[in-house]
Amino acid sequence: MKSTMRAKRLTRSFYTQPTLKVAQQLLGKYIVRKIGSRKLVGKIIETEAYIGPKDRASHAYGGKVTPRNKAEYLVGGHIYIYLIYGMYWQLNITTSEEGKPECVLIRALEVPGEDKNVASGPGKLCRYLKLDKSFYGEDLTRSRRIWVEDRGEIIKPSHIKRTPRIGIDYAGPYWSKKKWRFLLEPERKREN
Repeated sequence: MKSTMRAKRLTRSFYTQPTLKVAQQLLGKYIVRKIGSRKLVGKIIETEAYIGPKDRASHAYGGKVTPRNKAEYLVGGHIYIYLIYGMYWQLNITTSEEGKPECVLIRALEVPGEDKNVASGPGKLCRYLKLDKSFYGEDLTRSRRIWVEDRGEIIKPSHIKRTPRIGIDYAGPYWSKKKWRFLLEPERKREN
């Protein structure tokens, strides 16, 4: 459902809500990446929640702190970005309060006017947005080069599909089966 509301940057209070709530409320919001005078924009359509240190799939499981995951401990609204397989960046947004390592992985974007696969996975969306390690720890509430906007799109709970997270079998059956992956139903399905 469209809205005529003026776009508003998400504030700290949005990101410090419970992680599962943030993971769902990010659906239908827009990531804006500014490069010079140009803006790359994509609507968030898929997320996954990670709630460490109890979550066996989290990089902070057991309270572990490493040079790689220390950004995960920042107050909600910061970027936790890391490389997998030596080649794919993964964009995560911290949630909750400082010292509580929880985050949401942004898994896919819908990009107006572009091929539907241009940002259809975590690595592809980082490539589309031209993200790299220089964004590690970036504050989305203050950054001049990347932020998330609410453009007034109304997302009802019935528009959200829940599934188990992807590629975390190592976390064991209990954690790998939790339905903490959230997908926004395509608009044509939402209108029916």
